[in-house]
Amino acid sequence: MKAARYYDRKDIRIEDIDEPQLQPGTVAIDVAWCGICGTDLHEYLEGPIFIPPKGSPHPISGEEAPITMGHEFSGVVTALGEGVTDVAVGESVVVEPYIIRSDVDTTPGQSYQLSPDMNFIGLGGRGGGLSEKIVVERRWVHPVGDIPLDQAALIEPLAVGHHAFVRSAAQAGDVAIVGGAGPIGLLTAAVLKAKGLTVYVSEVSTARKDKARSTGVADAVFDPREVDVAAEVRELTGGHGADVGFECSSVPVVLDMLMDAVRPGGVIVNVSIWGHKPEVDLPALVLKEIDLRGTIGYAGDHPATIQLVQEGKVDLAPFITARIGLDDLVAQGFTQLIENNEHHVKIIVNPRG
Repeated sequence: MKAARYYDRKDIRIEDIDEPQLQPGTVAIDVAWCGICGTDLHEYLEGPIFIPPKGSPHPISGEEAPITMGHEFSGVVTALGEGVTDVAVGESVVVEPYIIRSDVDTTPGQSYQLSPDMNFIGLGGRGGGLSEKIVVERRWVHPVGDIPLDQAALIEPLAVGHHAFVRSAAQAGDVAIVGGAGPIGLLTAAVLKAKGLTVYVSEVSTARKDKARSTGVADAVFDPREVDVAAEVRELTGGHGADVGFECSSVPVVLDMLMDAVRPGGVIVNVSIWGHKPEVDLPALVLKEIDLRGTIGYAGDHPATIQLVQEGKVDLAPFITARIGLDDLVAQGFTQLIENNEHHVKIIVNPRG
């Protein structure tokens, strides 16, 4: 089968590899669509980060580069391993793409995303969504009902936004400022709107500003090249500032803006995966008693995220800006997102294309 294989920085190859084999307790899936994630771009430009480099196999998967990529994917169940009885062949599903030790408790309420040596399918090994087929443990498979499979490929990044919302402890009626309207920023904003928050967005890309407005995920959109975003937020909140901020850009000046824009005692959730160590305005954090929180992945967020889409509270279709085949992954996928992000939010890939 065809698969996108990561060898090293700026070295991704489309190759023919063996199909994965069904094992007890696993589910075989024909991949329908796979999104290109910002994390994938970080790996391509700056990695390996999550991907274990050649000579340093991952402690759980035992794999090292080359690794099959792709962790935002949807598909159709084609076979069930021994002991799997609660999903059906032909069912549409998405995968919560974790690599976690087999003895880690992943029941609701557990913070299994913080377990030692955690990694992600499509980054740390165990196949990936940028291939025609994959076999995964049953515990990571989530049926999506009648959600179209192209839109379902965005459930994973939407779950990242949902977990960021949970980490913020924000409530309906709160005011949020989202720094960066890339895919994660926009989908985080979508979750916040669905949860009843007032949402302001800061972004420089024309296409992404337009997307924030046209999808209705933002009550106001600001370009920091044109206005003082923090001052605008304070004006709109009677001088108080936002209750919560979400850093979704990996840009230091955006983090600085959020420190300024949130109210005293406010919360900032860092959602970005940074490729470098930024400076943090600790004097502002101390004097305003800001609560700066990290977030990684998700933990039990997929069912609630899927429900938001099924109930029509989040419409994922407008965030898909291109569909490509696997052979065009680098030229029409990675390169477009790096060089022409003014025109794209989420590019999804058909592994059979």
